[in-house]
Amino acid sequence: MPEGDTVLQTATRLHEALAGQVLTRSDLRVPRFATADLSGRTVLDVTARGKHLLTRIEGGLTLHSHLRMDGAWRVYAPDERWRGGPGHQIRAILANEEHIAVGYRLPVLELLRTSEEDRVVGHLGPDLLGPDWDPGPALDRLLAAPERSLGEALLDQRNLAGIGNVYKCELCFLARVTPWLPVGALPDGALPRLVTLAERLLNANRDRPTRTTTITSELRTPPRPPSPPSSTPAPGATATTPAPARAPARPRSPQPVRVQERLYVYGRARRPCLRCGTPIRLTDQDDRPTYWCPGCQSGPTP
Repeated sequence: MPEGDTVLQTATRLHEALAGQVLTRSDLRVPRFATADLSGRTVLDVTARGKHLLTRIEGGLTLHSHLRMDGAWRVYAPDERWRGGPGHQIRAILANEEHIAVGYRLPVLELLRTSEEDRVVGHLGPDLLGPDWDPGPALDRLLAAPERSLGEALLDQRNLAGIGNVYKCELCFLARVTPWLPVGALPDGALPRLVTLAERLLNANRDRPTRTTTITSELRTPPRPPSPPSSTPAPGATATTPAPARAPARPRSPQPVRVQERLYVYGRARRPCLRCGTPIRLTDQDDRPTYWCPGCQSGPTP
């Protein structure tokens, strides 16, 4: 699921493939911009702003895209097979002599003047992965609506940009409160710590191929191996083989095995909590699947 860390990785791949190169092909497959031709223009840079992508192009143009739930950009070599989905899902193609960038299932795709970028990203709060990240304004925006549930407030990109549904669930777990707890009901000092943790988690995952929020590995005990069959004859039966010279070795007690779990609660419905063993619960919050542990997290629940 695209969140601030994965959008930044996408921007990095697109920048490496396109920046400084002249476009030899452009194809924007949305009705409003279907006739726009960017061929012959140089791509200046590709940058992420929260969960938005801004591809800046020579001549004062910016191609703005947003991945939402399942959009994706893929980069291919000229002779490489495209594997991002069926052709009817392609919304954009940008190519130079060395690379082809293909945008699949992009729910937002628009061409605008670079000077007008504020129109599409000016509403965003401080960017958790941005070079100008500042927790102060983010805290002020979160505290401006103390009655709002924490989960909804974290997802509101106007408060702070980059958190999606996975991080919402994981951050609430790490704060030991449910996503339905009002922001104003958090214990003293909890919100600044949570915002600091959000920045640390996203930065820790900015270059990882697989998102990880767990701090330690889970210790699991494997099932005990079955005992060997008894050599004692059934009642009324006579043993036909001599007793063994010595009793078979007793099976050793199973030892804990370290198994890496990458997420504490997200995607782990009905599985045991890594802290307390209580089954993880799943329900919707504002039409988004929300995971929490009823044993570890205090606060209101549906």
